[in-house]
Amino acid sequence: MMPGVNQDQSDKDSEPFVEIDPTGRYGRYSELLGSGAVKKVYRAFDQEEGIEVAWNQVKLRNFSNDPSMIDRLYSEVRLLRSLTNRNIISLYNVWRDEEHNTLNFITEVCTSGNLREYRKKHRQVSIKALKKWSKQILKGLDYLHTHDPCIIHRDLNCSNVFVNGNTGQYRLRLVIWEWLRLWGRAIQRIQSSGHRNSWRRSCTRNITPSSSTYTHSGCVC
Repeated sequence: MMPGVNQDQSDKDSEPFVEIDPTGRYGRYSELLGSGAVKKVYRAFDQEEGIEVAWNQVKLRNFSNDPSMIDRLYSEVRLLRSLTNRNIISLYNVWRDEEHNTLNFITEVCTSGNLREYRKKHRQVSIKALKKWSKQILKGLDYLHTHDPCIIHRDLNCSNVFVNGNTGQYRLRLVIWEWLRLWGRAIQRIQSSGHRNSWRRSCTRNITPSSSTYTHSGCVC
């Protein structure tokens, strides 16, 4: 056998990537972490830092009939990339796959899932721990509300607060992810009712900073 042709056994045993980003840094696995009407989230790996990340994939064909929605999507992506706060889930990279007509995002992944799942697993929680959770959530909201421009979390609940259980860090998932979720609901509503404008009622609710602060209480009560 020619030198260099023999494959190392560890390479054979390793989990293969099914897709790699244009920079070659991030590799996507086939394991699905979550999915919605317009977005799927896969487990992925950052080869440069040696850490697991989340690969978010948005189907752009769902927006093909409304270019303004794609413009809004890109606008929110640009805003997300500017955010730097330990209590906000970080966005590392974004690119468009022209061949498959998808928009891809690389974000950090929290090892213990969301707060709803975490509370079901750990039911004995002290008041002291609840106060720590609440403080971190409020710090994330304060960062958003004092940002220029002000950012409003549209759907703050336990499913959108993510946990690193080994470090006790709590991070908010926000803005574009919740907007995409609302858009997904609207698509399903359009398909069932035939009303093409129903997405506007879902995506243009009258929400203020106080709304996010008020709903925060539902995450810790």
